[in-house]
Amino acid sequence: MSFYNYGGFPAYVPVVQRKAKADKAVAAAKKKGANYTPIAAFTGAPGKTFWGKAWCTNLASYSDYENRLPRGSSYVRNGAVIDLKIDGGTVDAIVVGSSIYKVWVKVTPVNVMQWKAISRDCSGSIDSLVELLQGKLSTAVMQRICAKQTGLFPDPKELRFDCSCPDGARMCKHVAAVLYGVGMRLDSAPELLFSLRGVDAKDLVNQATVSNTKTVAARAYKSLWG
Repeated sequence: MSFYNYGGFPAYVPVVQRKAKADKAVAAAKKKGANYTPIAAFTGAPGKTFWGKAWCTNLASYSDYENRLPRGSSYVRNGAVIDLKIDGGTVDAIVVGSSIYKVWVKVTPVNVMQWKAISRDCSGSIDSLVELLQGKLSTAVMQRICAKQTGLFPDPKELRFDCSCPDGARMCKHVAAVLYGVGMRLDSAPELLFSLRGVDAKDLVNQATVSNTKTVAARAYKSLWG
């Protein structure tokens, strides 16, 4: 049975069949000892926590790929991303479509000066790493960290990606699914965002500590010496 239409592209596979194929692929991988970490099927919009939603919101702003992103969102929602691993600035994933495809995404590290600017602007405002990772900071701080182009989230030009599918588009739906899958992964492991961008979240907290220490010291000096 052929999975390709007359144009040479993979034929459409209904969601139910794709889901069954995904489940079968995961089961087969487990039998072989593979450690797959799938993005579970879900309902509603991708991204449930602050960081997951923020990642997906930034992704949806990529106007150059607006015709592919909705398909990717549908794929990840239906459990087509059967494996997604983030290691440093690299994402390796497997997506089930008309066939099983391997996807690779590389995220460029945040520019050093840009990270210093973020740290400086947030200085004294972040007291806890836990609160940072939970997204429980002031609106002003979170807006600064999430600012388009100058914040922590990547621009399209800061992403490189590849997929083993035959689609010749710059971004295929499988890559789009994986990018949305990253947002879902950030729901449970927000620290991976900082790993993807090549920075340490503790820098923001340390910066706050240094700032607070200087403030306390300045007040003490003033009280002693006027």
